[in-house]
Amino acid sequence: MFTGIIERTALVERIAVGEQSVELELALPSCDWEFALGDSLAVNGCCLTVVVQRRGDNALHLRFDLLQETWRRTSFQQLASGALVNLERSLPVNGRLHGHFVSGHVDGLAKVHSFQQHGADWRLELEAPTELRRYLAPKGSVAVDGISLTVAEVTENGCVLWIIPHTRAATNLSQRRPGDVVNIEADLLAKYVERLLRPS
Repeated sequence: MFTGIIERTALVERIAVGEQSVELELALPSCDWEFALGDSLAVNGCCLTVVVQRRGDNALHLRFDLLQETWRRTSFQQLASGALVNLERSLPVNGRLHGHFVSGHVDGLAKVHSFQQHGADWRLELEAPTELRRYLAPKGSVAVDGISLTVAEVTENGCVLWIIPHTRAATNLSQRRPGDVVNIEADLLAKYVERLLRPS
């Protein structure tokens, strides 16, 4: 379980696509984090399992094995070496929930329609898949590349989100441009409510 509060970013070192598997390697410069093999880490909002860690070149290097389902469903296919990704460690039992409940299970992809500065803030408009739009509600929560954000406006094709300068600077939103795709996880509570109200 995660909260959508990004702790830091990392650089993609390598993505190796094989016939049977996909390997993702990240570099975390000047990072003092420690992991046990098998620990979970949200990478751009997708819960991945640490399979290798090593230190070198003043950085922590992590490797993950991606399921084919993960590869198909997420924006990892668009990543290249040098790309910036968002990281969040799993929420400890006694931790504080600053964002919203984020499972790390990506529901689909959204496209950046526009990302424009308005004064000190930024207006981000996303085009979301039809099957995910029903979970978007004004003042509701959505995770975008793992970032817990508040829906400011629901549009015909998606939603509008307002980004404060800190969030843009501390996440990979600083690299987002119109046409880019981002991972979307709909609000977990909304999905449970829908399931409970659906006729059996």
